[in-house]
Amino acid sequence: MSEAALKREAALATGQHLFSRQCTFLKGVLALDHVPETHLPEIAFAGRSNVGKSSLINALTGHGGLARTSNTPGRTQEINFFELGYRLMIADLPGYGFAAAPKDKVEAWTDFIKKYLKGRPNLRRALVLVDARHGFKPVDHDIMKVMDDSAVNYQIVLTKTDKTKPEALATLQTNMRTELAKHVAAHPEILATSSTTGDGLPELRAALSELARPE
Repeated sequence: MSEAALKREAALATGQHLFSRQCTFLKGVLALDHVPETHLPEIAFAGRSNVGKSSLINALTGHGGLARTSNTPGRTQEINFFELGYRLMIADLPGYGFAAAPKDKVEAWTDFIKKYLKGRPNLRRALVLVDARHGFKPVDHDIMKVMDDSAVNYQIVLTKTDKTKPEALATLQTNMRTELAKHVAAHPEILATSSTTGDGLPELRAALSELARPE
């Protein structure tokens, strides 16, 4: 086995070890002064309403009911915090871009997310989840600009890849890489996942384990 292959296997094993630990729901907050104080590195899951944030968190941690899921877009209206094995904090952000929600509520959610992103010093990375069937939407570009302006490192994670054909997925990733080159805070690697089949989850676990507090 090559050195690169050995490193990959080691990274996957490290990621699996981290996410085999207990993941505990801490609290859901609607105001920044209620966010939990923590010394742990933090990862935020962001994305359009119904993109699959909660499903991905559940699949990563192996806890089917940890994060609440719903077929009704816009259900999650607060930031939900989870602690993983005393090594990583996970924040599930409210979905953005749900046009059917009242305008004042959408504006309040957006302002809440912006303030969280700018004011969370232990935030190591934000994962911007994008539905592989649709690619970037204008609201994704909006949140990416906020992260660029706030110097928040973020990484694109494609969801629901089991619902796309391999050729279409490859083309989407190529186009996205070109787009991401224009964004100063974007991580260059795009991760493709499916909460249904488990595709890409080991790679995502490995990537997040690199950001966790050392044992």
